[in-house]
Amino acid sequence: MPAVVSLGARGDDGSKRIREREAGGRRLSASSLFFADRFGEPLAEGAAGDYAAVLEGVRMAPSASNKQPWRIVRRGRDWHFYLQRTKGYGKGSAIFVMLRLADLQRVDLGIAMCHFELAARELGLEGAWALDEPAVGPLGRGVEYTATWRAQPA
Repeated sequence: MPAVVSLGARGDDGSKRIREREAGGRRLSASSLFFADRFGEPLAEGAAGDYAAVLEGVRMAPSASNKQPWRIVRRGRDWHFYLQRTKGYGKGSAIFVMLRLADLQRVDLGIAMCHFELAARELGLEGAWALDEPAVGPLGRGVEYTATWRAQPA
């Protein structure tokens, strides 16, 4: 399991140079991460209901190089998680194969799934993971189904 821990103290000038250089504060919009029924149909603001805060937690989850490779399609009570591969990054790229590096985009997706479940449980939203790939239309290049959070009725 690859992991990175940042250690040290902020410089005397209070700078945030590394974070700025790496775009650490920049996140994708909810409309590019979360969809209703199928890809290409952004989940409308307010349509997440009790899961709005859960999705915001997922949106803010850390990811390697800030790629945010997760996509979620809501269909009824189900939240389907997909990996949106970044071209030339991770699995299959020559450097990752040569050096036998971990698939960081899959690790990122796992972090997002963990944020989803922990936030849901914190809010009293019960559910469970399942492998039940839905037919949500064409997935597009580099998109892989991973798992489904099946929410329990309140």
